[in-house]
Amino acid sequence: MTEVKSKLESFNKALLKFIDDSPTPFHAVANMQAMLNKAGFRRLDAAADWGTLSAAELDRSYVVRNDSSIVILAHVAALADADAVNRGLRLYGAHTDSPCLKLKPLPALSRHGTGQLGVEIYGGALLNPWFDRDLSMAGRVVVTTSSGERCSLLVDFQRPIATVPSLAIHLDREVNQNRTVNPQKHMPPVILLEQAGNGGFSADGFEQILLEEARKAADDDSLQRVVSWELSLYDTQPGAVIGLESQMIASARLDNLLSCYVGLRAMLDSKTNEPCVLVFNDHEEVGSQSAEGAEGNLLPSTIQRIVAAVRSKKTTEDVSVRCHRLLERSFMVSADNAHAIHPNYADRHDENHGPQLNRGPVIKVNHNQRYATNAVTSAFYEELASRCDLPWQSFVVRSDMACGSTIGPITASALGVKTLDIGMPQWAMHSVRELCGSEDPHNFYTVMKAYFGTKTLP
Repeated sequence: MTEVKSKLESFNKALLKFIDDSPTPFHAVANMQAMLNKAGFRRLDAAADWGTLSAAELDRSYVVRNDSSIVILAHVAALADADAVNRGLRLYGAHTDSPCLKLKPLPALSRHGTGQLGVEIYGGALLNPWFDRDLSMAGRVVVTTSSGERCSLLVDFQRPIATVPSLAIHLDREVNQNRTVNPQKHMPPVILLEQAGNGGFSADGFEQILLEEARKAADDDSLQRVVSWELSLYDTQPGAVIGLESQMIASARLDNLLSCYVGLRAMLDSKTNEPCVLVFNDHEEVGSQSAEGAEGNLLPSTIQRIVAAVRSKKTTEDVSVRCHRLLERSFMVSADNAHAIHPNYADRHDENHGPQLNRGPVIKVNHNQRYATNAVTSAFYEELASRCDLPWQSFVVRSDMACGSTIGPITASALGVKTLDIGMPQWAMHSVRELCGSEDPHNFYTVMKAYFGTKTLP
């Protein structure tokens, strides 16, 4: 086995473990915190006065909001230097959420001898692939302790507990012509078969199931009651490297935990001393309009607060002015996967813009500003990739089709920062199981290491 192949396999193994261990945004952020803590980073209290902290305490740190979004600060003590605004920030952003089935507040359903769960469709999910999967459940629950206090904790059943069974073709002979899925009627999963005389599946029964799982997660049998929850269903099939020659990766949540892992790992592995800020937002799949979404103030306020906390006592420059000057010299990479050309649906792509798996990351362009890329930001990435001797591709949606979007335009407009939209080419976006090339993530990781270490930004 060559050294290059060995590195690639090791990287993909760690990537898939991260995704498998992160069935919800809450778990993804918890796992990123574990990686950061291991690397010597420390968590900042968002409600504390950061101005009382030392440069060392601020230099490698992070702040979390809602347990589902995180901003990471690396080498920010350098911003105290007189020429700090000329160095700029190396910004990187992605999102922690993925389309899925989320439980309703009162999910217990007892119907025709079965216990089912009422679910809401989160984001633009492809629904048909959710049928006949071995599903588990994970997320955040709020519980009361023996002293009457409330606390939140993460739960993950980690075993198949539910399924959405298909209707037999004998009962719908036209199913293969045009299968329409009604989210309200057809998507509630079956969680158990009721036994005669037990009263059926109830709200109390469901809450007891959650309480038992919470007690296990907390290793605390004294927890009294589950008050509320944010729970998602997920496919228990682990991610895998597939294909006759192991050229593809199949996994849930490649959009967009792949970009989260690649960016964080690249920053941690880079030898840079340049100031870097990474942001991983929740709620991108539903428009980003939340306190922890990209339209919230998490990133702008964190940058402003850190600049205020580390700036030199020798300067009297207004903090907001200093931030504006700093951001004028900064650069943002917005990482979110792109549509690879599908061999069975090639006509869905523009004839000159059909990215392929394992041909490099995809620079995403839309002149109507659904993506934030421009000629300057695209050229900068191409220069970095050329230095690494690695390929890249371009994507523009067909002119007669609507274009999706990312956190890129939102962040660019909020900060006034030069931004590049880029991502891994993939198939089956928003499916319960997605596909990408097995070489592209490491390719992007290598270029991002160079990006975090570069001393010159455009």
